Amino acid sequence: MLTPRGLKGKQYRITGNSYPRLGRPPRRSRKVLAALGTLLALALIALGGVQLLDIFKGRHASAQACSTPGASGKPLAAPASDAAAGTASPAPGATSTAVPQPQTVTVNVFNATDKSGMAARTAEELKKRGFTIGQVGNAPAALDKKVTGTVQVISGPGGLGAATLLGSQVASSAATADTRTDATVDFVIGDGFAALLDPAQAAAALAEATKPSPTPSPQPGSC
Repeated sequence: MLTPRGLKGKQYRITGNSYPRLGRPPRRSRKVLAALGTLLALALIALGGVQLLDIFKGRHASAQACSTPGASGKPLAAPASDAAAGTASPAPGATSTAVPQPQTVTVNVFNATDKSGMAARTAEELKKRGFTIGQVGNAPAALDKKVTGTVQVISGPGGLGAATLLGSQVASSAATADTRTDATVDFVIGDGFAALLDPAQAAAALAEATKPSPTPSPQPGSC
């Protein structure tokens, strides 16, 4: 019978030919959990790497799509500025929204009210501002005494920009289009007309009328 040193013999009696293990037995569960934690961490790292790679690939594809050239193999060019064509006369029947210089605009001034001399006085004022004056007189029967606003500005497709310029010369003007093929504009004086805006007010009105609409910011991943 063997008794470990330091133990009282009868109180702790051990039989056999070997000493018992006095320490805690190893716990295999801890090793298993540690191995599982390591595998989980490696899996998360690998998943994050794949996601980052997909993000970079998506951005690269978006950048390529935004810079895709046209069918001719050349990058798509921005449209020509309307201001560059402001002094050129549009071809007959063509649509022109570019605002021209006053000296290139031929204006027909008509009086649709019962106040005499309105057309002549207004035509003289428009001439001082650089416009080319065409016909001056009473409004056609279809408009005579039928324009209740300040001015009715009438143009064809080729005079849309000129109509914008003329409409800015008076407050609360109204614009309509007809089928004429030239770029002339009719300036029909109505019952609400008193006088043209002063040049500074007309310039401010033109700037407001031609102010471009704000362009929305592109969303992530879009051009």
